[in-house]
This record gives sequence, structure tokens and C-alpha cells, in this order.
Amino acid sequence: MYTFICYPRCTTCKKAQAWLDAHQIPYTFRDISQENPTRKELAAWHKLSGLPLKRFFNTSGIKYREMNLSARLPDMAEKEQIALLSTDGMLVKRPLLVGKDRVLVGFKEKEWESLL
Repeated sequence: MYTFICYPRCTTCKKAQAWLDAHQIPYTFRDISQENPTRKELAAWHKLSGLPLKRFFNTSGIKYREMNLSARLPDMAEKEQIALLSTDGMLVKRPLLVGKDRVLVGFKEKEWESLL
């Protein structure tokens, strides 16, 4: 069972959810705008994913640009970045698909197909 973390109005999240449904992959739904990931969750997901922490940021988002994070992130410690991500779900790249043995960040159909 996976946890599907997304923003319901996001078209990419809608595509990912439709893909999960079409492939009959069971999941629980979590609205990232209503329930921000915690620092503890983000740290665990980052470790489990094996991805650079920057991949967890919604780099195309309005808040990311408003906060000038492209310039600020390189000088921030990992703990600071995780703390920042936990303050607002709109800063987090979505969708996230979290399972006990993997975390997928963003929706890339070919990647999901090969891993799920």
C-alpha cells in the first residue's frame, strides 16, 4: 500500500492518480495543501529515495521563485532545507508516492511503470 501525496488541482497529480487507478495500484490519498509533510517524514523520504534533496523542491512553483530559492538553496544546510520544505506543501515537488521500500518524486510514467 502506498501513500499518494498530491495537490488535487495539479494536472500532473491528476494524471498520476489516473495512472495508479488504471494500474489498480492501491493507495491512500493525502492532500499536501491540507497536510504538510513533517520534517521527520521528509528526512525519511529523502533517505529512502536516494535522490538529491533539491529534487524534493517544486522548482517550477510560484513560492519557489518568490523566495528566490534557486540562489538560496546551495548555501542552506540539509536540515534547513528540510525545515523549509515542511513549512508549506506548495514548496514540495508533487506528486509523491511513498511506500515502505521506495519514494517516487514527481510523475514520470516510464519510471513509475518500471518501478511499480
